[in-house]
Amino acid sequence: MRKFYVISNKNKDPEQVCAKKICDYIINAGGECEYYSSDKIQQSDDYNYTDKSIVPEDTECAIVLGGDGTLLQAARDLNELNIPLFGVNIGTLGFLTDADMTSFGSAIDDILAGNYEIDRRMMLNGRIFRKGQQIYENTALNDIVINRCGNLRVIDFDIYVNDQYLSSYSADGVIVSTATGSTAYSLSAGGPIIQPNAELMMLTPICPHTLNKRSIVFGAKDTITIVMSDNKRVLEERIATYDGEKFYNVITDDKIVITKSDKVSSFIKTNKDSFLQRIREKLM
Repeated sequence: MRKFYVISNKNKDPEQVCAKKICDYIINAGGECEYYSSDKIQQSDDYNYTDKSIVPEDTECAIVLGGDGTLLQAARDLNELNIPLFGVNIGTLGFLTDADMTSFGSAIDDILAGNYEIDRRMMLNGRIFRKGQQIYENTALNDIVINRCGNLRVIDFDIYVNDQYLSSYSADGVIVSTATGSTAYSLSAGGPIIQPNAELMMLTPICPHTLNKRSIVFGAKDTITIVMSDNKRVLEERIATYDGEKFYNVITDDKIVITKSDKVSSFIKTNKDSFLQRIREKLM
């Protein structure tokens, strides 16, 4: 692997200092590298940090500088290119990143030498239906969340799994996450931590008005359907978000159908620390 493309979060690397430093390191080590300042890229509803059309066709690895949010957005922006991502943390927690600015050099050396693994992560597909017609569709690596929009009243929703009724909730919202997303919003809502490359879907209610607050884990081949109900007889608007970034407003009787996506996110792993070791480092 010799040809790299660097994506940098302009809020965390405004002068592209980190991007230039990594590019120079790769070039001096005998590789090829390009980077684009985000102010040269036209913003679009289809992408956030980079336009996939300007990524060189022969790119073998995209290096993403930022935190988990930057890496999540890059995973969606570049998914169709089928190139692995390597995350360098210049953000906060960095569960998804593999190195930081103090350790990127040895990690780049390993990649150039072929000493790495490809870690493939399951993604979610979420389709929204209104009156039987699909009105929105998107993918998520971490989670799809249904949440309140506007007022502070709890929202009502019914859960079906494989077209069979499971339960009804009055809550602040509900999270459907992948194993990768188990260390994100789901963790804050009381969900369990799961080995991130496991293939499954997990449903976690957010502050439910019930004695039962447990998460429920389903198989990757299951279909979770969330039906927006309205026990208060008030036409309420809610919001469906994909990885905390893409969103679409939903109303009473809308259905959100969530399945395993055909898309997969691939990450380069050079860090030899186990997942449990990293959890201890980040959360203790």
